[in-house]
Amino acid sequence: MLSKVAGQFIYVWDFLFPATYQSNVKLNGKTVVITGGNTGIGKETARDLAKRGAKVIISCRDIKKGREAAEEIRQEIKDANVIVKQLDLASFSSIQQFAQEIQRSEPQINILINNAGVAVCPKSKTTDGFELQFGVNHLGHFLLTNLLMDKIKASAPARIVNVASAAHFIGDINFGDINMEKNYNALMAYCNSKLANILFTRELAKKLEGTGVSTYSLHPGCVHTELSRNMSSVNGIIGSIYDFVMKLTFMSARKGASTTIYCAVEESLASESGLYYTACRSVQPSTTATDDALAKKLWEFSEDLIASVK
Repeated sequence: MLSKVAGQFIYVWDFLFPATYQSNVKLNGKTVVITGGNTGIGKETARDLAKRGAKVIISCRDIKKGREAAEEIRQEIKDANVIVKQLDLASFSSIQQFAQEIQRSEPQINILINNAGVAVCPKSKTTDGFELQFGVNHLGHFLLTNLLMDKIKASAPARIVNVASAAHFIGDINFGDINMEKNYNALMAYCNSKLANILFTRELAKKLEGTGVSTYSLHPGCVHTELSRNMSSVNGIIGSIYDFVMKLTFMSARKGASTTIYCAVEESLASESGLYYTACRSVQPSTTATDDALAKKLWEFSEDLIASVK
């Protein structure tokens, strides 16, 4: 109960006091890979990092939207170095192909931002048979991160940023029914996947101790983006009201990108790893999200799930 109340408090705080991150940190000579950089928070993050001089690789499923986003950034920022590559996080094969291409073409990866996600979807599965939100939001990024890990370590100091959500406060990991076959609830599936993001970040930090690679998870704030597009279709009139209220009151994607950018570039965070952030500051996540035994179990479980796919 306290965790749920805390989660609601964070949403209210973000609404009343939205953070805007500004700094003069430059990223010339650095390479950034960002998933879902074609829209919403991801596009605004890509725009900011390109402005700082980074080479930005936008990976997304819809290559047309990705190219449009890249062109928009180039029109705004002279000499912006933005590349678009196709990546479908709902397909292990696509993830492996993307990772192989990046390994071949890029001498370094200084920042990996696992930003892409799906939310409150009708019941569906990934290409490999996993519940879509858990499969894309957690398993897809888990696999991608591990496939790129050697390159990231070789580029140290480096950072891995995982975009989670305060929705994790009501999430749970049911290892016995990870695909929610018995009682699918679209909203809970999303919350569960966001809890997995934070647990993954926590365990990843432990595994990367001493490598010069730091990890961060975050709640971007109450942002109206394409990620919420399923609310109205799944929850009827309630979803429609939710969508209307979001458009009127929630922060823009540009402001919503602030905490992601903060975790990616803020120099004072170089010595931090495995923590959870919102409004450009570290905060305490739910009690479940700080369970190290659960984080370790989820890591091993995720490895087994991926290995089970032939």
